[in-house]
This record gives sequence, C-alpha cells and structure tokens, in this order.
Amino acid sequence: MFTGIVEERGEVLAVDDLGDSVRLSVRGPLVTSDARPGDSIAVNGCCLTVVAHRDGMFTADVMRESLRRTSLSAAVPGTAVNLERAVRASGRMGGHLVQGHVDGTGTVGSRDRSAHWDVVRIEVPPDLARYVAPQGSVAVDGVSLTVVDVVDGEHPAFTVSLIPTTLAATTLGDAEAGTTVNLEVDVVAKYVERLLTHAAGDEEAR
Repeated sequence: MFTGIVEERGEVLAVDDLGDSVRLSVRGPLVTSDARPGDSIAVNGCCLTVVAHRDGMFTADVMRESLRRTSLSAAVPGTAVNLERAVRASGRMGGHLVQGHVDGTGTVGSRDRSAHWDVVRIEVPPDLARYVAPQGSVAVDGVSLTVVDVVDGEHPAFTVSLIPTTLAATTLGDAEAGTTVNLEVDVVAKYVERLLTHAAGDEEAR
C-alpha cells in the first residue's frame, strides 16, 4: 500500500528483456536506503518487488500484463520515474490509499502554466472515466492528486492543479502534451460499483 506522496525522482538505468517479462534497473538512493529483497517500491505508480539492490539502485521484474497496462512498456535507460516505498503502518497518510495497481494509462492533453501552479488536463479512457469525480482522488504516475474538474462525453478528461512542490519533485513537472501517464482510480469507487452491480443482479434473480 502507498500514499501517492513521491519520495524521489529516480532514473531507469537498464531494461533487460527476459522473454515473458522485463527486468528494470532503477537508480533510487533514498528508496533503497533501507530496502530488502521482497520489498515493494512504486515506480510511476506501479507496485514492483525488489529483486536485488546495491549502490543506490535496485532491480525489479515487470510482468507482461503490467507492461500492457502501464507506461513502463516505453521505459528506456535515462527515463525519469517517480519512486515511493510502501507506507509503514505507523506512517502518515499524506495522500490517499494507493495500491500500486495501475488501472490503465491516460494522456496529457494540455497544461496551462502560471507563476505558482500548473493546471493539467488529462485525457482518460472511457472505461475509467466513470470512477473520476470532482474533488475526488486519483493517482497519476504514482502522484496523489485531487481532481478539479471532470469532462464527460466522447473524449472524457479531468484536470488537476500541480503546486510547485509537485512540479519540482515529480516527473509531472516535465510532462508535456502527448505524454502517457499511469492512472489508478480510487479503489473505493471500484468496490462500490461491484457491490451495487451484484446487488442489482441478486434483486433480478429473486
């Protein structure tokens, strides 16, 4: 479990094709400072398991399903990534509950820059749009953000405001129009939908 509060910007050092998976080597001095094999680290919002670590870098395997669902499929040496260690039970929940299970990808449609913050519009797949609500929570590349506005219709989208800290500390500060980003919607919304769907089915069966 994560909070969506990015601890550091890391860098992909190597991408090794293993056939049915890819092994990533990622530089992250902070997140590896107390890491052990088997620990979870979110890389651009995708929960990965540490295979090994040394000298401020770690390696992790990414299954084909994860590559299909996330922007990690496009990772190459030099790619900047957001990193966060799994939250401790005694830690503060600074963002929101983030599982590290990416639901799909979106695309940065536009960004309006100002002196103190940027407003970014993110185009979202229709099958995920129903889970996004104004003032609700969403994780974008592993960053916990509050939704400002939602655009429904044929091309659904939502907007978020990025404060200077987010712009400086995460890869979203460099995400221009056309950038693919990982999205994880609020898990509570998904469970509520499933419960209501099953409840409706039970009513029809009576």
